[in-house]
Amino acid sequence: MAEGNIIIQNAAQLVTCSGSEAKKGLQMGNLGIVENGAIVIEDGVITQVGKTDEVLKTVNVDGFQVIDALGKAVLPGFVDSHTHFVFGGDRSEEFSWRLKGVDYMEIMERGGGILSTVKATRNETEKVLYEKGFKCLTSMLSFGVTTVEGKSGYGLDTETELKQLRVMKKINEHHPMDVITTYMGAHAVPPEYKGQEGRMIEDIIKEVLPLVKKEGLAEFCDVFTEKNVFSIEQSRKLLMAAAVMGFKLKMHADEIVPLGGAELAAEVSAVSADHLLQVSEKGMKALADKNVVATLLPGTAFSLKASYAPARELINAGCAVALASDFNPGSCHTESIPLIIALATLYMGLTPEETVTALTLNGAAAINREKEIGSLDVGKKGDVVILKDPSYHFLSYHIGVNTVEQVIKNGRLVMDNRHQLVS
Repeated sequence: MAEGNIIIQNAAQLVTCSGSEAKKGLQMGNLGIVENGAIVIEDGVITQVGKTDEVLKTVNVDGFQVIDALGKAVLPGFVDSHTHFVFGGDRSEEFSWRLKGVDYMEIMERGGGILSTVKATRNETEKVLYEKGFKCLTSMLSFGVTTVEGKSGYGLDTETELKQLRVMKKINEHHPMDVITTYMGAHAVPPEYKGQEGRMIEDIIKEVLPLVKKEGLAEFCDVFTEKNVFSIEQSRKLLMAAAVMGFKLKMHADEIVPLGGAELAAEVSAVSADHLLQVSEKGMKALADKNVVATLLPGTAFSLKASYAPARELINAGCAVALASDFNPGSCHTESIPLIIALATLYMGLTPEETVTALTLNGAAAINREKEIGSLDVGKKGDVVILKDPSYHFLSYHIGVNTVEQVIKNGRLVMDNRHQLVS
C-alpha cells in the first residue's frame, strides 16, 4: 500500500466547501455537500471527489487504504489561522486571580500579564519549548486541525523571537500538522522600550526582520495595533517595511478600542485582520473591498468576558470571515475547536454552514493557503476530517464535544478516534 493513498467511501455527507478563494458574505453558507460521497487521495493529493458508486467505477482500490465512512460526515481538515502556541511557563494562577476579581493593573503588579510569559519564554530552552509545542499540536490535531498558524511575540528581543520561530520550524518538520509561522516581535512593549515604541519599531525593521528573512523563519509579519501599544503610524511603518522585505502581512486590529486597524489592514493589503471586536462600519467596508480576511477569535472574548466581534455585521458587509482559537497562555488558553464552534453559533450569530466555511476555506485564505487546502477539491492536499456523526450539524448541535473520529493529513491517517497519533 503506497503512502498517502486513501479512498474514503460511503460518506453520509461529503462536505466539500469547494472553492479556491475565500467565500465572502452570504456565499459562506454554501458548503457543496455530496451525499453518499467518496474521495480519492493519491500521493497525498485529492484526485477524485463525487458519489461513491461513480467514483469506484473509475478507480482500482489495490494500493489504497480504504476507509468506509458509512453514516459519517467527511469535511476538509480545519485550519486554525491564529495561535500563539510556543511559549514558556503558564499563567494558571493569574487566571484564578481574574476569576476572583483582581483587576489588570494589580495582576501586573503581582508579576502577571504578558511580560511574565516573556520572562518565562526568554529563560526557557528550545528543547522544552519544542516538547510543549509538539504536545499542543497533537491536541489540536485531535480536534481536526490539520494546519495551524503560529506566532512569535513572547520574546520581544531578537534572541528569543528567533528561538520561538526556530522551534516552530522544527516542529513543522516533525509533526504531522503543517505549521505556518508569523513573526510578531511587535506584540507588546517590554520595559526596556517603554515610552520608546518608535525606536522599538526601528530596531525591529533594521535588526530583526532581516535575520528572520535570512533564516526563512516566518512567512508573515504581525503587529498589535492598539492604544498604549503600537499606534497606527508605527504599525504602518513596520508593515510597509516588512512588505518590502517580502513578508505577507497580518494585524491584531481594533480589539480594545476602535483605532482604525481594519482600515490600515486594507490600506497595506494585509492577508488578514484579526480580533476586530471594535471594528467600525468603515473598517468593515474596507476589509470587504480589499479582500482582507476578517479573522474572529471568540474564545478570547469568552475568556475575557468581553463583547464578541460583530460577525453578522461583517458577513452582511460582504467580508470573508474566518474563525481561529487564539490559543495563548494569557487571554485564551484553549485550543478547543468545539468551544469555538459553540461560541460562533450561539453567541456570534454565525450559521452552522458559515462556521464550517470559517474554519476551513476561509481559515486557509487567512494564511494564504486557499488554493492548497481548506476544501475537498481535486488538486488540493488530502487533509480530511471524518466525524463520528452523519452530518456537519453535529459540530454545533453536540455542544462543546469533540465529534471528530479520524484525521487524515496529506493522505495519511494520523489520528484515530482514541485521539492518539498513528505511528
